[in-house]
Amino acid sequence: MIYRNKRAEYHRFVMIFVLVKVVLNLIAISNFGFHRDELLHLALADHLDWGFKEVPPFIAVLAKISLTVFGDSVFASRLFTTIASGIIIWLTGMITIELGGRKFAIAIACLSIIFAPAFAASGYLFQPVVFDQLWWVLAAWCMVRYVNTSSVIFLYGFGLTTGVGMLTKYTMAFFAIALVIGVLISKQRRVLFTKHTIGAGLVAILLFSPNLIWQWQHNFPVLHHMAELRETQLEHIKAGDFIAQQLMVNGVALFVWLVGFVFLLASFRLRKYQFLAFAYVIIFIFLLQMNGKNYYLFGAYPMLFAAGGCGFDRLFKTAGKPLRAAAIVIVTAPNLLLLPMVLPLLPLPQTVTAIKYTQNIMPALNFVTRWEDQRQHATTQDYADMLGWDEMATLTAKAYHGLNAQARAQTRIFAENYGQAGAISVFGKRLNLPQVVCLNSSFSLWAPDSLVPKYLIYIAEDEEGVKELQPFIERYVKIGTINNPLAREKGSGVYILYNPLPSLNLRYQKELAELRKQ
Repeated sequence: MIYRNKRAEYHRFVMIFVLVKVVLNLIAISNFGFHRDELLHLALADHLDWGFKEVPPFIAVLAKISLTVFGDSVFASRLFTTIASGIIIWLTGMITIELGGRKFAIAIACLSIIFAPAFAASGYLFQPVVFDQLWWVLAAWCMVRYVNTSSVIFLYGFGLTTGVGMLTKYTMAFFAIALVIGVLISKQRRVLFTKHTIGAGLVAILLFSPNLIWQWQHNFPVLHHMAELRETQLEHIKAGDFIAQQLMVNGVALFVWLVGFVFLLASFRLRKYQFLAFAYVIIFIFLLQMNGKNYYLFGAYPMLFAAGGCGFDRLFKTAGKPLRAAAIVIVTAPNLLLLPMVLPLLPLPQTVTAIKYTQNIMPALNFVTRWEDQRQHATTQDYADMLGWDEMATLTAKAYHGLNAQARAQTRIFAENYGQAGAISVFGKRLNLPQVVCLNSSFSLWAPDSLVPKYLIYIAEDEEGVKELQPFIERYVKIGTINNPLAREKGSGVYILYNPLPSLNLRYQKELAELRKQ
């Protein structure tokens, strides 16, 4: 009774940590530009559908709402992610309370996740990742609440969350299955022996079905996307690297979730919630076998942080306030050193300096600046992906508006990759540019059937790609290149191609036809 009577007080206490998370995001929100993936997701808002090549439709709908309500600034585009990040902290606190944790447990759990590099890095960009994490932690909360209360509303909440989660990122399905299997192999299995379990499953399937139908109508492009992803990125991920990164991505907060994992398995007090640990093991093994990226698993950690908070509460049960305060500092303060590496709280020059300094004293963190090409760079890949896009759009506008009105009417813009195309889509509205054509990523879904301009503004990753097109054009002129040395697009250029021959259109149509078969 004492515990339940204090729940309202605990709920208010959790809001303190939600506020801390939101303030940190707001400080960092506009320091760098749009991320490559953010530009793609914002571009999807102009082509709403039940699916896309890389992602389900949720992020596109959210982009449409964000652009309509808040505008197209970097700050505006990241408001929804800031809200989602705050809700993740709130749900972590709620799970901690459900597990029997009090204020000390809540503080440990929430501060751990706030300053954990994994969540600082993934919780501010307009990407499906943070929303995927939100649905994972919400699903875990629903299952814990259902186990505690036997109220079927939480079981149906689990089904609803799973359905919406699969419309956000397909990994949600695997985590939901892991949770269900975790319950079935635990002593709580009886709670699923009800017709409402089938009802909750049907809710999830019903919500997800429009995307499933879309996938079928388009020959399941997600499978082709995953195959391409596996060939170009996932094949570089070794099992040992995945395991090591899971031990490192949360920094010193590792000790909190490990304590939580152990307490879930071994503590009499938390034995009722063993299924959370089982679910983590199942999804961990699955992603390990699938060569998953390290961030695919991030959504599973909030429930372990919650259990870890309860574990610390138990370990420090008889400790005084000074010792408890020291414990909080020890498991959170060291991660403050890592924040500039994952959250752009500082301007770019100071960020680069901070990254170099931190890696000099902690060489084990070199993986943070190791990109998908497996090489070391001066900054993280995410930071590099937020640089150079406005410069690219400005060069494109210079090329387009440098032509006379008659020539502009016969001009198309073509981009080689989705980041470039996304930049023109987003910045082009301000610069009065026509729609961009691109055969990369989901842009191929709405690419025109033919490309027969008199002038083609071509955005290429390097000039060699343009030289390959010389047999198909009269001549080309280089307008400029991206010069930012820290930008991932450094060296990408903008060119004007004059009088493309019909053979270039045939080449374009052939490539487009092959893409649409996939």
